[in-house]
Amino acid sequence: MNLYSGLLRPLAFRFDPEWVHERAMGAIERGLISVGVPEDPRLVTTVAGIKFPNPVGLAAGFDKNAVAVNQWHRLGFGFAELGTITPRPQPGNPRPRLFRLPEDKALINRMGFNNDGAEAIAARIESSFPKIPLGVNLGKNKDTEAADAASDYAKSFERLKDLGDYFVINVSSPNTPGLRSLQEKGPLLEIVDAMRAVHATKPIFIKVAPDLEFEAVDDVIEVVNARKLQGVIATNTTLDRTGLKGDPNQAGGLSGAPVRTKSNLILRHLRENCDPTTSLIGVGGIFTAADVIEKFRLGADLVQLYTGWIYGGPGLIPQMLTEIIVEMDRLGMKSVREFRTAS
Repeated sequence: MNLYSGLLRPLAFRFDPEWVHERAMGAIERGLISVGVPEDPRLVTTVAGIKFPNPVGLAAGFDKNAVAVNQWHRLGFGFAELGTITPRPQPGNPRPRLFRLPEDKALINRMGFNNDGAEAIAARIESSFPKIPLGVNLGKNKDTEAADAASDYAKSFERLKDLGDYFVINVSSPNTPGLRSLQEKGPLLEIVDAMRAVHATKPIFIKVAPDLEFEAVDDVIEVVNARKLQGVIATNTTLDRTGLKGDPNQAGGLSGAPVRTKSNLILRHLRENCDPTTSLIGVGGIFTAADVIEKFRLGADLVQLYTGWIYGGPGLIPQMLTEIIVEMDRLGMKSVREFRTAS
């Protein structure tokens, strides 16, 4: 048992989750937390023309306002996805809006895209010096009608297009009314076309919900193929509460271990049905190196953590990377992509 799991996490879990998150972000922003990060050339992964020092990234939602852009590499991450960012600042939903489910190794959040808005966040990134690639996750403001959503995505993209290595169309959060309807083919094409009118070649991913039927996933694949997008992120949080041991009966998106199976099913379906050149980022239920490797075997090119990192602590990413290197040694692999074809 390490210091984090034995002492710090039990102490932190006695306090409000969002308050703890804010304190932790302050410490990370000031550079007070760092770890030794294993390096191995076999971990270097190129996706959508972007070179990632390792394939394990920070998922959107953790650094919503890009306050710790300079620090994430010091915690072992190979990339960080910022946001979700909306054109105008908004406070999000009323507190409390973040809940722990320790028995299930999970979280429920109904944050509601609380963020400082595209202009303030862009200015913050412009004054930063990131050492790893940055993703920028975009959403619509809560009071923007679904019919006008494409304009919101395009506005944020216009301001941020030169500041991110790749961009994500977030139409899968359950915490903004009507947002998930934008995963349908027609609205999604409108958003993509509005963004492509701003910049024709910047890498764009679509983030999908784990609750989609495969037929709806196929519609997303059609959009990706039709507009030659770089890829898909699988998945966001779920509304499903099946099998929870400690359900607090709170509205919002469920993340962590309970979403792993649904996320993996979507990931497998995407890899089996997408063009082989389509890049996939796997997120949902990652707590161990074995979970990372499972995502690779199902077709992910990169992975992201959020909830697993909260439960695992600052030492988790170096531990994962070390164990992945050991497994690559054992199997004689030259890259993490070889996990896809390993027996």
